[in-house]
Amino acid sequence: MTTSSPTRAAAVPTAVSLAVKLCGTDQSDATGRVLSAGPLSVELESGNLRYLCVGGVEVLRGLAFLVRDENWGTSVPKLADLVVEQRPDSFSVSYRAEYRGAGSQLLCLDARIEGHSDGSLEFNATATPATDFLTARTGFVVLHPLKGIVGHALEVEHVDGTLRALTFPALVDPVQPLLNLRSLTHEVMPGLKAVVRMEGDTFEMEDHRNWTDASFKTYVRPLALPWPYVLKAGKAVRQSVRLNLLGTVPKSAKGSAARTVSITLGRQTSVHMPAIGLGMPAQEIEASLAAVRQLQYAAPRLLICEFDARKKHGPDLLDSYRRLCELTGAECELEVVVESLDGFRAELAKLASMARESGLALSALAVCPVGDLKSVLPGSQRPPAPPLAQLYDAARAAFPGVRLGGGMFSFFAELNRKRPPADLLDFVHNSTCPTVHAADDRSVMETHEALSHQVKTARSFIGDTAYRIGPSSIGCRDNPYGKTFTPNPDNERLCLANADPRQRGLFGAAWTLSYVASLAATGVETVCFGAPTGPLGIIHRPGDRPVPYFDALGCPAVYPAYHVVAGLTRAAGANLVAAASSDDARVRCLAYRAAGSTLLWIANPTAIDQTVHVVHDGAAAFGIVLDETSFGFATSDPASFASDTGPLALDALTLRAYAVVLACIADR
Repeated sequence: MTTSSPTRAAAVPTAVSLAVKLCGTDQSDATGRVLSAGPLSVELESGNLRYLCVGGVEVLRGLAFLVRDENWGTSVPKLADLVVEQRPDSFSVSYRAEYRGAGSQLLCLDARIEGHSDGSLEFNATATPATDFLTARTGFVVLHPLKGIVGHALEVEHVDGTLRALTFPALVDPVQPLLNLRSLTHEVMPGLKAVVRMEGDTFEMEDHRNWTDASFKTYVRPLALPWPYVLKAGKAVRQSVRLNLLGTVPKSAKGSAARTVSITLGRQTSVHMPAIGLGMPAQEIEASLAAVRQLQYAAPRLLICEFDARKKHGPDLLDSYRRLCELTGAECELEVVVESLDGFRAELAKLASMARESGLALSALAVCPVGDLKSVLPGSQRPPAPPLAQLYDAARAAFPGVRLGGGMFSFFAELNRKRPPADLLDFVHNSTCPTVHAADDRSVMETHEALSHQVKTARSFIGDTAYRIGPSSIGCRDNPYGKTFTPNPDNERLCLANADPRQRGLFGAAWTLSYVASLAATGVETVCFGAPTGPLGIIHRPGDRPVPYFDALGCPAVYPAYHVVAGLTRAAGANLVAAASSDDARVRCLAYRAAGSTLLWIANPTAIDQTVHVVHDGAAAFGIVLDETSFGFATSDPASFASDTGPLALDALTLRAYAVVLACIADR
């Protein structure tokens, strides 16, 4: 998205539904129903509860009974006999649910929820396997939000009755901060506490920020026990969770009504924008070369090129990487999976020889032992791997003068648990994925809340060593917790799926902008996204499954996120401008200086329209709006769309669902 003179607007070239424009699929996202009981309000969604609030203050992010399959995928239940009764000062919910496992496995659930006039709540569940049922976890999950919780006081009761006064972790805890739990008590507001009591099994807490979930998660069945495990046919599992309020309780459950969101622009800062790049999966190299014209315009500053000898990667692949980097002007970072335990020096020397013969010029090399590609749960033994000091020494010997990186090719959780000797590295890296634990639209957007916590935690053990994030995307580039990805043949929202439909919609653009906005001020060196093409990409290519709208275009096409990436790649090194949204959950923003002007990016990360008022000292603004009305133009004619600028009324700007705006504000 550039900022030149207005040109034209274009009509949608082929029929496309609003749902596909927004989220890449006609599958509807779950919608909730708000219920209230005295001072308490909750949202009922698919049989579980979200956003438990008192007087508009969030007490719990979620309360749910979940069933996870052997690969940690979340099973989607089929609900029946749902009865919801909303009374003047209380409510009740009851239902039955069926969970299907592999083959003919079946688990049946009877659930009842009661909300009382004093703001207390009970959630009771009885799960009975109709057959032996293989699961990685089955039971209640309690989510505490981050705001007003991180670093704050916590009263804990353990299963043996022991009481302790503690705090929620400020830094992201790599293991479980709390074990053997029966109840948790925290202050909601001055004079009011919330008590959450969990019965039916031993609960423990993990720091969900490890996976960018915006919560602390208390769950059933300790991780120290074996998994997956079998629930025996006919043997019922009974659990319950109760919420009580202690102290001065507000009379009303209602919070403040939604108002216009204000964005206030301040002064230029000394913090610089990170370089924006893309991952380069080996399987996408031919498609990326075929889309080189679109990729040249996107101008990624860096391509993280995959190399894994186990997949028969060799000289031809390195030569293709060379050609693509030369054609696009992108720097090349080679991401190398090291297979050998004792022959790693020879392995890396052979790779270096192939790279020299191909003419591939590397700006950086990242290495990771094959054993570190899979997760290690707390208490488990780390898989065999070369001593990292020796591995890093071998990498420097094979690639003299090339910047060396180490860490994890998977998620921050693995980096936090397997911390590398950062003093031996030029940079540390990890990727993220927002669909590890939940795949609904709001949960995916909420993951941005955790990113700054991850960076602050990484800094606590890597010091001043450069920190790189990515390649990251909505879909999962690798599943360190199971044998494979979650299959997604029906174009749905699923956890740990490699192909997520929202990558192709306006949702993907808003998610991408929000991601960079969350990381830019933290000082990370680079932020890279999934791929040029394919299910994690920003440029469309036909695949092995139908893609709504894009397959029917009959011309080269890009996804909305393409325009965000193409705009931000040009900002590398620019000075950030202080920009604050009055409500980050409803509107995200990012600003920096360029050519005597302030460029302001704004994203609506929600499915409803938002009104924005921008406070600034500059001249009248002009720019581009990427939303449902410009979707067809933006995806089918990206070059023309990127130059189709016009005036923007920043005093009262309406952002449609998942819209992204780039505004240029010249100095007066």
